[in-house]
Order: sequence, then C-alpha cells, then structure tokens
Amino acid sequence: MSSNHINSPNMKLEVVLFNVSDVDRAKAFYENLGWRFDIDVVEGDFRGVQMTPPNSQASIIFGKGVTPNNPVPAHNLVLAVDDLDAARKDLSDRGVNVSEVFHYAGGPFNNAVENPRILGRDPQGRSYFSFASFEDSEGNVWLLQEITTRLPGRLWDSTPAQNLDVATLANLLCETAEHHDHQGERTVFLKPLLGKDIDEKIG
Repeated sequence: MSSNHINSPNMKLEVVLFNVSDVDRAKAFYENLGWRFDIDVVEGDFRGVQMTPPNSQASIIFGKGVTPNNPVPAHNLVLAVDDLDAARKDLSDRGVNVSEVFHYAGGPFNNAVENPRILGRDPQGRSYFSFASFEDSEGNVWLLQEITTRLPGRLWDSTPAQNLDVATLANLLCETAEHHDHQGERTVFLKPLLGKDIDEKIG
C-alpha cells in the first residue's frame, strides 16, 4: 500500500458529532470557552449546534438527533495545545474544572495498563506526552495534549500548485527571484510560469 500523499485528494477532519441532553446548557458551556459559534439548526425533533475551537480547522456538532440515540458521553476528545499550562489557566479562569497535568505510564492514550495516568508532566519533557483533562456540562471528556514539536511526517508541508491562486504563487516565486534587482527582470522571470496576469500581481 502506497503512503505517497502527493496525488491523494485532500481529506481533512471536519467535524466530531455527539448528542447532549441539554443543548442550551452545552452551547453556553462552549461559548464560555471562547469557541466560535457557527450555526444552530432546528428542524422537527432535530437540533444541531456547531462550535469551533480557536484556530481549529475541525469543529464539533452537538445536539439532539445528530447521532443514533446513545446517552453514553464521548470520551477522550483531544485538543492539541502548544502551552499546556496556559491552556489550563485559560480554562480555569473561565470557571472550568481542569485536571492537574498528567502523563500516561505506558505512553500517550495507553489505558491498558494498571493506573495508566501518572500525576505530573512527562519526565523527559517530550512533545505529545503531557496532558490535562476536563469535562463539559454533559460529561463529555476532553483531553488537552501538549504538542510543541510535530513528529517528522506529521505535517502536510506541500501545497499542490493547482490549489494556489496566481497572487499567492507569484509571491512564492518572487522569493526565489530576489537576486533580480529590477522589477522588470522579475516579471520576465515569472511570466512564462504565470502568464500575462503577472503584471497585475507584482507591485
């Protein structure tokens, strides 16, 4: 099986869905966290509220009828943070009961060992290994995972050229043409790549 993603279609985690028993209470909880309110849809017995964490590309949708009837709270929904202490303080300042920092005895998310959570940060200070947790108004459990450095291969670091607009591509190519001192030279350099519109894109 090939792991080459260059020619793969974009697939981005968009949303996580879960039911709640009190939609208004859950909505107020996430609004208090400073999450962006996107939409509240009501139709018949269905109600779905979409909220998005700060700077997240993925959202949550909660409500009634958004998943098959299942009263069991969701567990271990994960929020990546780059500063665990700052994230804990922000939540605490908003009145949220946040756990102390902990790490897993057997490594991240390993609940298969006895007493899996150990109080305190990862002793080696590794990215991905330190956590805290909190619950929303419905008992859904969120984990804060501190990620300061991504492991190799964990970033989609190449953007297909066809997804870039002309202005963006022009700016990127200009960075490679800095040795041309005159704007006209840069235009000549870029025109074969970007076409006649380049004159309007480079100032």
